[in-house]
Amino acid sequence: MTKPVIVTDSTADVPKSIIEAYGIYVIPMVVRFGETSYREGLDLTASEFYERLENAKELPTTSQTSPSQYAEVFRGLLEDNPGGSIISIHISSGMSGTYQSALLGKEMLEEELGHPVDVHIVDSRCASYGFGLQVTAAARLASQGADAAAILHEMERLREVRHLYFMVDTLEYLQKGGRIGRATALLGNLLNIKPILSVGEDGVIYSVDKARGRKKAIARMMELFRNDFGDIRDIHVGLADSVNPEGAEEILAELRNHFTLHEVVRTEIGAVVGAHVGRGTVAVFCWPAGD
Repeated sequence: MTKPVIVTDSTADVPKSIIEAYGIYVIPMVVRFGETSYREGLDLTASEFYERLENAKELPTTSQTSPSQYAEVFRGLLEDNPGGSIISIHISSGMSGTYQSALLGKEMLEEELGHPVDVHIVDSRCASYGFGLQVTAAARLASQGADAAAILHEMERLREVRHLYFMVDTLEYLQKGGRIGRATALLGNLLNIKPILSVGEDGVIYSVDKARGRKKAIARMMELFRNDFGDIRDIHVGLADSVNPEGAEEILAELRNHFTLHEVVRTEIGAVVGAHVGRGTVAVFCWPAGD
């Protein structure tokens, strides 16, 4: 049996080592500074993006891959893997049109070929390693011989047991992106307010709480995780940061004070997500170990 091919878009922020180890096919999204376009992860690294962002007069814009491009990718992968299937996992439909583009791409390919194709399009309802962890799990299962049905079932289970929070360093980018008002952002920055954010069941970012100062915000984040996991103390962790490895390490140290950590994945928040949250953000993704 041909193993399923795992496809995702670059917003999953899966570390390069994992991508290469399991042969994950990553479709880059596009970031534009003015008239210049860059393919995330190919033409522009995360660190290069944040350097440009610091000096940019206007926020960069982002765009998803077109349906015709998805159709082309799916066609090529199916031709290279006769009798195989594809599981294509994407950033939340509540944040981007990427999922819809992939669906249309599948439909275009089926119309072209005149028959259904074994391509499963998944709306992760999350962003960054919040769904990158599902991509990683899917690729590992595929490498172990699992079929598409088993992989899709495990991905849904992970989505239900995963908990995540993220903390931005400045409210500037949330304000520029229209998520909060200018006065709120100005006052929040002056008072050193650190909002704690998450992603809801609908795949949309929402505010959970806020604290004055980083240490209080981290303490509140730990309290939220303890409430989420109840009696569970053995967990896996993914941490993604936008040029803030020190902040990620600080949160990791606090997690170790409250939980027994098993797998720990460190990664960077890429350009597309970074355009909306800015430099200094740390996102924490946790899920139970051993079940």
